[in-house]
Amino acid sequence: MSNKALNVLLQSYKLGDLTLRNRIVMASMTRCRADPKNGVPTELHAEYYAQRASAGLILTECSPISVNGQSFLGTGGIYTKPQVEGWKKVTDAVHAKGAPIFTQLWHAGRSAIPALIGEQNIGPSAIAIRGSLFPGCDFVVPREMTKDDIKKVVEQFKQAAVNAKEAGFDGVELHGANGYLVDSFLRTSSNQRTDEYGGSAENRSRFCLEVIDAFISVYGAKRVGIKLSPVGRYQDMFDKNPVETFTYLVKELSKRGISYIQLSEPDAPNPNSKSDYEAPEKQMPEVSKVFRPHFKGTLMINNNLTPESAAKAINDGTADLVSFARYFINNPDFVERVAKGYPLHQEWDFGTFYQGGPKGYTDYPVFNSAHN
Repeated sequence: MSNKALNVLLQSYKLGDLTLRNRIVMASMTRCRADPKNGVPTELHAEYYAQRASAGLILTECSPISVNGQSFLGTGGIYTKPQVEGWKKVTDAVHAKGAPIFTQLWHAGRSAIPALIGEQNIGPSAIAIRGSLFPGCDFVVPREMTKDDIKKVVEQFKQAAVNAKEAGFDGVELHGANGYLVDSFLRTSSNQRTDEYGGSAENRSRFCLEVIDAFISVYGAKRVGIKLSPVGRYQDMFDKNPVETFTYLVKELSKRGISYIQLSEPDAPNPNSKSDYEAPEKQMPEVSKVFRPHFKGTLMINNNLTPESAAKAINDGTADLVSFARYFINNPDFVERVAKGYPLHQEWDFGTFYQGGPKGYTDYPVFNSAHN
């Protein structure tokens, strides 16, 4: 695809009441650079995000709203005063570069490991994720949440939004994807409740919408987004009728007038798949096309996209914005490379994705310095 064809990615875009200078979004990525003992973001975080602030919008790593809201130690939390102060360094650094920044608020739910966090994990039903977080660290059966638990967690999400506002974030995104707490309420494989939070698509969406309403009460609808993965399989997730489930949810989100929905497209098809569980693309080959008619706000797409496929999606009307993850890891000047036709750095140091200090985090060079 020619540089001219990619120009659509560089157009400004009106997101809610914000004007983005381009349609390229830096996706949330868990990089685990905070102190695992306290989850406080540091100057290193500020440098990392500021390096990438040519993006039209930055979404931070998932930020846990409580101690038992995390499954990765070292994520930057947002439930203590020192954490809020740490995030202020980040928002100040990004704003100085002229970019808006939202934080992705997160509760791990059943994926939290009690042995790591020192608290019992919780979920909509007492159903464990099959497998392990890493070798020797198996997932465990969560405690089924009571209605009081649900109210408490909704309040924790609301307080996290208040804290995010104090930290200077321009908005918040609810992590409603990838098998974490909100997603586990939404989908049938992990939610087998028989009360008003389980059963029908309406009931399974209730918790998610209560959190969204709490966010709106703090930020207003135009500064609230959500990430969803209707056919994602990460962390043992499955829904027997994702079109029904997520059509209901998307319509309700549209009624509330939230700023955007970020949708994860399915992974590349696996020719050896034998069932819908193994092959999410058989349930929904193109997620954004299914839900586009049901949402009046901005649609952002994510997952294994290139600049070329991203530009095509926008030109086709499938998406308005596109979020990139790995390209932003090793191309801090990703937007400039797209704009000027510079080659993208295609090699990743996977060993530094989720651990370490500056190495593999803030030491990737920009194009010009790499060739001088």
